[in-house]
Amino acid sequence: MAAAADGQAVGHLPALTGARVRRALAAHATLLAGAVLAALPLLWLVSLSLQEPEAVFRYPPRFIPERVLWTSYPAAWRAQPFARMYINSVVTTTLIILGQIVTSSLAAYALTQLRFRGRNLAFLVIISTMMVPIQATFIPAYIIVSRLHWVDTYWALVMPFVASGFGIFLMRQAFLVVPQTLVEAARIDGAGHRVILTRILLPLARPALATMAALSFVFHYNDFFWPLIVTNSARVRTLPIGLATMILTEGAHGTQWNQVMAADVFVIAPILVAFVFFQRYLSPTALTSGVK
Repeated sequence: MAAAADGQAVGHLPALTGARVRRALAAHATLLAGAVLAALPLLWLVSLSLQEPEAVFRYPPRFIPERVLWTSYPAAWRAQPFARMYINSVVTTTLIILGQIVTSSLAAYALTQLRFRGRNLAFLVIISTMMVPIQATFIPAYIIVSRLHWVDTYWALVMPFVASGFGIFLMRQAFLVVPQTLVEAARIDGAGHRVILTRILLPLARPALATMAALSFVFHYNDFFWPLIVTNSARVRTLPIGLATMILTEGAHGTQWNQVMAADVFVIAPILVAFVFFQRYLSPTALTSGVK
């Protein structure tokens, strides 16, 4: 009877394996379809940048160009001082990310590892700033920046964003996940606050750091309104302003849409590179890798 039961169990293995294969194929097919749909606008953007300007209005649209026009890329690059704007965008975004990492990590360490009166109230005040629309802060922020004579400087683009309520919240939650036994063991071994933060908490919170850096990069790299009101010259203006200026400038003479699409491509490129760089750090398993 036992042998018969074993034979029956073995007989079910092909059926179970086939069901798993079908589920895996269905899941992969769904993910592939979603990836194609997500990539389609970007591919269409690249295609239009390689065609004549009238291609954007052609119906039915032609996805594969009949004749590839590479000249739209150097023409778009010369239309605005994009080289300088590239530097401005990368420098300001990098400084904002570094500032948020420092301030958010220090604040999160204080809120999780230090015991002081009003700690919960301080955290409540910090997360309450996330409920205020950022547009509501632009007028007082501009007044402060203007009185400090920071208009049309990097200071105006960076300093209002070096502290982030969301970043503090995210890092606090990441530090709370780290087992307290690791911290206590380090304290027994004589580790101070600096060692605990830099050698234990931050390495184990790399997924949270990568998430904060990636979200901050996308937001501030694409930010248009704040750089528009605090900058007056191309010396400190960023890529989104350059792209908008290019469209407005060409509008009086007929917009060359293939050049606009080409400009879109090299404006978007750093975001894709940043995603490729950060995505390997977004695995949640890294948070528990130090627990033995």
